[in-house]
Amino acid sequence: MKRRFVAMTKRARIRSAMIVIGLAVIVSAGVAVAQRGQWRNNQSGIDTDRRGVPSWDVDPKFIGDTFTFARVRYDSYGGRGRGGGGWRTDYPDSDLNFSLRLQQLTSMKVNPDPVIVELTDDNLFDYPFLYLIEPGALVFSEAEVAGLRQYCENGGFLMVDDFWGDAQYENLRLELKRVFPDRDAAEVPLSHEIFHCVYDLKEKPQVPAINAAYRMANGEVGSWERTWDGSDTRTPHYRAITDDDDRIMVFICHNTDLGDGWEREGEDQWYFDEFSVKKAYPMGINIVTYAMTH
Repeated sequence: MKRRFVAMTKRARIRSAMIVIGLAVIVSAGVAVAQRGQWRNNQSGIDTDRRGVPSWDVDPKFIGDTFTFARVRYDSYGGRGRGGGGWRTDYPDSDLNFSLRLQQLTSMKVNPDPVIVELTDDNLFDYPFLYLIEPGALVFSEAEVAGLRQYCENGGFLMVDDFWGDAQYENLRLELKRVFPDRDAAEVPLSHEIFHCVYDLKEKPQVPAINAAYRMANGEVGSWERTWDGSDTRTPHYRAITDDDDRIMVFICHNTDLGDGWEREGEDQWYFDEFSVKKAYPMGINIVTYAMTH
């Protein structure tokens, strides 16, 4: 029997509830500073404080409608792409901050506690949206290949983020080819609704890690990272693998690091204004909105 997502049966309610409050809330709020506390991710057994990020209550009547940010943990590491920080990169700050901003900037019901999942977990289908980071040296096990294929073909959405250069992309391409032997990733045009469904983006956003960003005296902004293979990373690419109905199953954010824009929002005002406010949060919110309404 094919498994479906409980949350997907309520798409219409979620879609009608999406009301944009505006990125001015982020600018005026600045760094999120509030009560500290502990949250336990039952899937990982990891305890961590909230880094000063506020929590909030979720109405018990809407538990089934709550969006939860789910990060993919993978054990295998050492593929062809070389380098990278693995599944924990930007964790947990990016997950916590993004969940907070999604709660503030939309009327979507959001779980304040992100989770960690594996592609072989029995509860994988509880989460319609998955986030996977640093895939440049990722190697899926056979069980992970089967789990991801079933997840995506039954309505799930995977976002891949934060990897740079041709070698790292080639590693991901080959691993996804194992998952979808008859499908290839294609560049998503700027005209696609995923770039306009909430925030109307005029360009494909590129977000560098905070230590790679720079601004020259003439106003030029450096928004790319160098790679060991010397390939050109100045152009961000957003590619997708779609199903037979042209629904995006896997959305690949290459030559960009949206997660650092979420994680580092409180560390440098210029980086926050230039990359978190203008690029990382608008693109992330658009991606989640698309995932939860298709």
